[in-house]
Amino acid sequence: MIIAIGGISNAGKSNLAKRLSDHYRNQSSIVLCQDDFANPTNEIPKINGHTNWEIPESLDFDKFYKKIIESADSFKIVLVEGLFVYYEERLINLYDKSIYMSISKETFFKRKRKDLRWGKEPEWYLQYIWESHFRYCKEIDSRNDAFQFSGEVPIDFSSVINFLEI
Repeated sequence: MIIAIGGISNAGKSNLAKRLSDHYRNQSSIVLCQDDFANPTNEIPKINGHTNWEIPESLDFDKFYKKIIESADSFKIVLVEGLFVYYEERLINLYDKSIYMSISKETFFKRKRKDLRWGKEPEWYLQYIWESHFRYCKEIDSRNDAFQFSGEVPIDFSSVINFLEI
């Protein structure tokens, strides 16, 4: 089973993927984080002198796609998480289950200001990240089989598991 977890930065995608991986640890699972398929930094366009991680050109989608297919042959559960997991139709067509996590703009800014993994981001870039998400990242409103919930409240993990096991 291939499970996609999408949503804006800091919505809780990685945490959910980790919890699901722990839950499925006895069933041969792997987590594929889209960040691991970023192009080399020097090949990513810049905006105002800042590496622009918030555009599809920042990722190697072919490599990501191939890794998902390869992993599906080797693992019972493949957890795919990232900003752009719903960007390409060929990716969307691979997923058996889709999860989308949303947060408010206020929560996004609050969390992103505390996220120092890549250093302190300028305020203009935080606004840019927010806008880019809605420009490039497809929400999955049209998919009846998608599980959507807020990343602002504690996850009702049992409801996620119930959704995945249907």
